[in-house]
Amino acid sequence: MSFQIDPTSDALVIVDVQNDFCPGGALPVPDGDRVVPVLNRYAARFASLGGIVFATRDWHPARTKHFKEFGGVWPPHCVQDTSGAAFHPELSLPKGAQVVSKGMDTDQDAYSAFQAESDDGQPFAAALAEHGVQRLFIGGLATDYCVKATALDALANGFEVVILEDAVRAVEVEPGDGARAFDEIAAAGGRFTRLEKLAG
Repeated sequence: MSFQIDPTSDALVIVDVQNDFCPGGALPVPDGDRVVPVLNRYAARFASLGGIVFATRDWHPARTKHFKEFGGVWPPHCVQDTSGAAFHPELSLPKGAQVVSKGMDTDQDAYSAFQAESDDGQPFAAALAEHGVQRLFIGGLATDYCVKATALDALANGFEVVILEDAVRAVEVEPGDGARAFDEIAAAGGRFTRLEKLAG
């Protein structure tokens, strides 16, 4: 589906493109690094039009119920101030991009960007409202977890959602999880596009 970027009401949301989710990381998404050059092009396009870009990151404490050792399902990853928590070195965030962090609460998994906040404690939803955002273009990692959770929360909160289907990758704990995530997002009202169909 084709879309025209409206910098007054659209935002690009880059989800969790961090070293630990890329090949060689603690919890690698298959081909996770392949989203980087595509997202860089999306980000450059948004920035050239004066649109807002958000980048989310997992920012876990070393001890959290999110990790298997403490009752969760995942190995340790994206621990605060470690190299694994850093954004992929080739991810090029434009000047003015806003970073929001999630997963700091030791009792929450916090898959969704709507559980994230800025360094000064502003919730993600409040940052969107401050910029008059009504539609989110979402890409990043991983389709079947944080991308899906962010998309579904956005739709539940009244935002329009467009998934950048050429700039996401799935974990696929169970085969087909990525496709099922797309189906779930579509059923909730989300739409999909690719770079060549995004005007602006």
